[in-house]
Amino acid sequence: MFIEISNLNKTYVNHQALKNININIPRQSIFGLLGPNGAGKTSLIRILTQITQADSGTILFDGEKLKEKHIYEIGYLPEERGLYKKMQIGEQLLYFAELKGLSNAEARKKVKYWVDKFEIKDWLNKKVEELSKGMQQKIQFIASVIHQPKLIILDEPFSGFDPQNAQLLVNEILKLRDEGSTIIFSTHRMDTVEKLCDDIAMINKSEVVLSGNKNDIKQQFSNDEYFLQFNGVLVNSNHFEIITNTENEATIKILSNKKEVISDLNNQVELQSFSPKIATMEDIFIKMVQTNS
Repeated sequence: MFIEISNLNKTYVNHQALKNININIPRQSIFGLLGPNGAGKTSLIRILTQITQADSGTILFDGEKLKEKHIYEIGYLPEERGLYKKMQIGEQLLYFAELKGLSNAEARKKVKYWVDKFEIKDWLNKKVEELSKGMQQKIQFIASVIHQPKLIILDEPFSGFDPQNAQLLVNEILKLRDEGSTIIFSTHRMDTVEKLCDDIAMINKSEVVLSGNKNDIKQQFSNDEYFLQFNGVLVNSNHFEIITNTENEATIKILSNKKEVISDLNNQVELQSFSPKIATMEDIFIKMVQTNS
């Protein structure tokens, strides 16, 4: 594991933001940190980035207890953007790169690399306030990863992007992972979690309510539901219960073994397809929030 969080607690005045948090984040993975607003995600991110300190518990960073030196190995793209509106883009990227420990020569080389990659040479002498929200987001992303951090934390990174630029960012996130970075991805967009994340943890009301491999969790929540296509009229039987039923398509929950279900279906309709209905991350998110509300 690259990040190991054990028994972490954080309280602000009379509000417990994090309660006994235990999360393991595999090395060189994209890890989804999920949960509704106010659940505690931002509090955890602030502790990981050492903006604040936990009241108790431990965090291991690549096998070491989290220390000040690890700040230089972390890239953080916050939901609330942190660019200087009156500063020119080129100067700003150099500043952030040097702030993270790169020499001036290294910083210039990295800025050139990202400017060429994102085709933004014409932006370098512009001020942040002159750019659209999506263009600002590109600059913020570059500033977060320009020092090739071991850990990258992205909080709602696709905000303000059109589909083409969102796909560009997806490609870069995958490339960064493939080149060795571990990525924590905090978002409410479950479609992106479906595409990108390897493992997830969901926090609700300050506690971890779900964690593990994304595909294993989806299988766990599938609940013996199957999707079928058919010709004919479908009715409930002793072997299955109809969940949804539209013309020539239905979702059923099987109540006995699959062989009996298929036999019963074939007696009722002309069956064309029969496959397990895998729960989506959106289904799981809604269910877990409702269960723990």
